[in-house]
Amino acid sequence: MEHAYWGKEYSEDETKEFLDGNNISYEYFSDDEKLLDRTVDDLVDGKVVAWFQGRSEWGPRALGNRSILADPRSEEMKELVNAKIKFREPFRPFAPAILEERMGGYFQDGDQVAKQYPARYMLLVLPLMKHKAETIKAVSHMGTGRLQTVREEWNPRYYQVVKRFGEATGVPVLLNTSFNLRGEPVVNSPANAFNTFSTSGIDVLVLKNYVVRK
Repeated sequence: MEHAYWGKEYSEDETKEFLDGNNISYEYFSDDEKLLDRTVDDLVDGKVVAWFQGRSEWGPRALGNRSILADPRSEEMKELVNAKIKFREPFRPFAPAILEERMGGYFQDGDQVAKQYPARYMLLVLPLMKHKAETIKAVSHMGTGRLQTVREEWNPRYYQVVKRFGEATGVPVLLNTSFNLRGEPVVNSPANAFNTFSTSGIDVLVLKNYVVRK
């Protein structure tokens, strides 16, 4: 199985119907390039972005379609996401989502395992290169990371977010955690997504090509 995106998908029409039916203000991007660039700008500016795209993941891990994304470079971001979004202890770790082709520059033995199944499903923990651990403090746990590799053919839009963040910052990594609050299941529908966004410290909600802000 090459990927885990086998769950429910909502169309643009269904998404718009939910937003309009609940009088939710949004910005619509007909141009994917502008949507991606705006999302990366928000991440670079320190905003926490809820990312809802395509089919949901089949399984316990959020792998880029029902994810909360953030800048991984500071320890403070880990504390913020834990405190204001996940509502859990500040030391709890988050996963680094990294471009598959950049694994070797960040993780020990990264080149050897980058294409293996555990890496793409966030089921592998590897030691970080010592000189890189300090650059992604929000996703480093005692010098290691439970990582997710991202390949363009599996998830082109998610790949582009990570890639463009890397181009903007020099760090081809994002903090990725499941789009849910503590004790709740991962969101599945636009309604689930908006409710979680509304009751947490998430700054931006990207529902397909619709963007909702606080």
